[in-house]
Amino acid sequence: MSIENSPIVTPEKRETSAPKIVEDLIHQAERAKASDIHLQMGNGGAAVSFRLDGLMTPVTQFSADIAERVFGRVKFLARLKTYQESMPQDGRMDQRSVHASSDIRVATYPTVTGEKIVLRLFNPASAKGIAELEFPGDAAEELTKFLRQPSGMLLLTGPAGSGKTTTIYACLRCLAESGGRHIITIEDPVEQIVPGVMQTEVSEARGLDFALAARHLLRQDPQAFVIGEIRDEETANIAVRAALTGHLVISTLHAGSCKGVLERLLVLCADRSAIAAAVDLVLNQRLMRKLCRQCLGTGCGACLQTGYQGRAPLVEWLRITDALRAQIRARQLESVAPQYTLEECARVLLQKGVTNEPERERVFGL
Repeated sequence: MSIENSPIVTPEKRETSAPKIVEDLIHQAERAKASDIHLQMGNGGAAVSFRLDGLMTPVTQFSADIAERVFGRVKFLARLKTYQESMPQDGRMDQRSVHASSDIRVATYPTVTGEKIVLRLFNPASAKGIAELEFPGDAAEELTKFLRQPSGMLLLTGPAGSGKTTTIYACLRCLAESGGRHIITIEDPVEQIVPGVMQTEVSEARGLDFALAARHLLRQDPQAFVIGEIRDEETANIAVRAALTGHLVISTLHAGSCKGVLERLLVLCADRSAIAAAVDLVLNQRLMRKLCRQCLGTGCGACLQTGYQGRAPLVEWLRITDALRAQIRARQLESVAPQYTLEECARVLLQKGVTNEPERERVFGL
């Protein structure tokens, strides 16, 4: 598809102005509720795709001369080196410069076919509270119950793009709105600004990683804090000790299942009794696309012909009971199983007509 025939610029306008093209791209992505805009340089031009509900959706193509100007404009607005194409760069675009409602992060990366640019869109207006997460009733109740606790640990798991960050920000808003607590986060990156929360962004370039930030975080005397990800033994031990000494701790740990979270934590932290006493709740998440309400899955302009618009969470959770604490101390986790399973959550959504069988098969790889 040429730039003249793309849905971004109409044939009547035949727009070749890079500032106007970039602005129109961002506005269309916002209307489509895309999370990212991908620009991939290739032979003879650049391909443009939106990430819609977690999946890449081709949108248009730019000719080589248009692509060169568009890439240059994006890097200029993000305060990056416009001449640098052989090394990755990261920046942030002032949303006012393109009349956008989203905060826009820009990342460039060199590939064998040319430069790749990704624009990530973060709209503060789309931030969710606990009620807007659409969790199954029991899972939402368990999460709310945990957030009322004075101390303890919540661990979330799931692959990239499974909704963990959205859940964490909903938790932060709930804690901030309830008032009375000093709340600190360590994030990579900070994707949303939450009023009333002290937020810190790790930076490998400055030598500020999760472990170093967590070590110094406790000197700020927080009552609740978020560690974006537990990646190493030091961070794991700091988080466990904090939960045991009167802090409310929320973090993520890549494991793939509720049982896997406990198994991985036992590898990172040698003190099984401390883990058993510290962890209170484990959540495992996935996201499943919902059928477009306007076309009911057949494809229309509103969903860019995908048939889907928006996503619903699949959640399985594990509340740590006294019996399970004994199993953790004994390192006997063979029988550990969550309340409901992701598959059972998916079946409920199918029965309600929220999604369809092809989407279930895609999520579970059937």
